[in-house]
Formats: sequence, C-alpha cells, structure tokens
Amino acid sequence: MSNAEIQIPFACTSAAAQDLFSSSNNQDLSAERLSSDVGNIIKEMYGDEPPPIILVGHSMGGAIAVHTAIRHLVPSLIGLIVIDVVEGTAMDALSSMQSFLKGRPSIFKSLEQGIEWCVRSGQVRNLESARVSMVGQLKRVDTEETATAELEHQIEANTHSGGTSTIIEEEEEESSAKDSKSKPVEEKVTSASPSDKAEFKAPAPVSSTEDGHHYTWRIDLGKSEPFWRGWFEGLSNKFLSCEVPKMLLLAGV
Repeated sequence: MSNAEIQIPFACTSAAAQDLFSSSNNQDLSAERLSSDVGNIIKEMYGDEPPPIILVGHSMGGAIAVHTAIRHLVPSLIGLIVIDVVEGTAMDALSSMQSFLKGRPSIFKSLEQGIEWCVRSGQVRNLESARVSMVGQLKRVDTEETATAELEHQIEANTHSGGTSTIIEEEEEESSAKDSKSKPVEEKVTSASPSDKAEFKAPAPVSSTEDGHHYTWRIDLGKSEPFWRGWFEGLSNKFLSCEVPKMLLLAGV
C-alpha cells in the first residue's frame, strides 16, 4: 500500500434563516428549500463538474441530507451518512417541541451564562463542545451581531494588538528553556520572593456583563413549526430509497 497522504476537503454550510443570508425568503424552511440550497451551494463551489461528494448530516441536518440525496441535487454524490435521526423518534418528539422551546431562557447576560445553561440543561454534556455549539446559536440583543462574529472580531483585534509581544514572549520562553537545561536540577527549584508574588496578577476573565451586553437566540425556532413534519415525515423510506451507499449512525445503540 502507498504511504501517500490522503487529503479530503470538507465544507460545512449554514442554512437559511441563520442570519447569514440576505434573501428576503429566509422564512421558508421547507425541506425542499433547504435541500435545494445544499445543491445550489455545491454548484456554486464546484460548477458543473463537482468532485465525488459524501453528504453528512446530524439530526435535522441528516434529514435535509436525505432530501438532497433523494432529489438527486448533487450529481457527483457517492455516499450518505445520517447521524442520530430516526423518523419515528423525531415525529414523536414534535408534539413536545413547543413546550421545550418555551422552557428555554430567552435572554443570557453573557456568553458564559449561555454555555453554562447548555451544559446544565443537558443539551451538550461536553463543556468544550458547548463553547462551540452554543456560541453559534446566540446573537447580541443590542446590535444583533452573531456571537460567533463578535468573537472573531475580538480574536482579530487581539492578534493585531498583541502579535509582537507574543513573539517576544515565545523567544524568551525558548531561551529560558535552553538555560534551564544547562543548569543542575537543584538550581531549577526556587521560591518566589514576596515582591514577585505581589507583582503577579491573574488575567481577569472576559465577561460580557461588564459592558451590559445581553444575548438571545439567533433563530426563533418556534416560527419554523409549519415545516417540522415535512423535515421528518417519510424519512425512513426516503433514506432506504437513496441509491448511493449510505450509513446511519445512532448514539447509545
């Protein structure tokens, strides 16, 4: 076998109504519209000769992947992977969805509060995953800027303002590491003087509450209720009817 590296590019798309599209028809969240968007995005990316593509979707995204495949919207499709979505379970859950949405907090005083709620409520059990997924679901109340975009701007600003000092600190760390290797072990263990302890100050945590910024949900999922059944109804037969090789992944089974 060849030892050559295999490079597989991937793309993750944002659906309509996620505040990233300017179309006036963003309120159309039907399976037909969303699956058509997937086909149009792939055509925009690759033109009339797209490379071999495998569609992967989780939960509702998996349902849209099935609709995309069954409608033959991706001519170069070679595989379909659906994660954690089954028609029967999804349809049964729709009756309680509005109650679930009404039970969610409508406002968060900070991003950290939103992340904490995400973990404590059991939406996500892994804190690091919550820091990614929850931030993507929120936006600023006052500016309506997405929390993701806000964090990107902060990172960019910090990079421009602190780039030089970071390089200097790295050089100092490298030189100090070289010095420590050349010294006996006994010399490495030193106690900090009272003055050193007084000078050290731990960095303050970034908190949105300091500026009075509040966050809310980017998408009003309650307004999408007319489309819920269309996402999942007949999903099992559609999945089995897809002609490409396919895989269903279920957690805890």
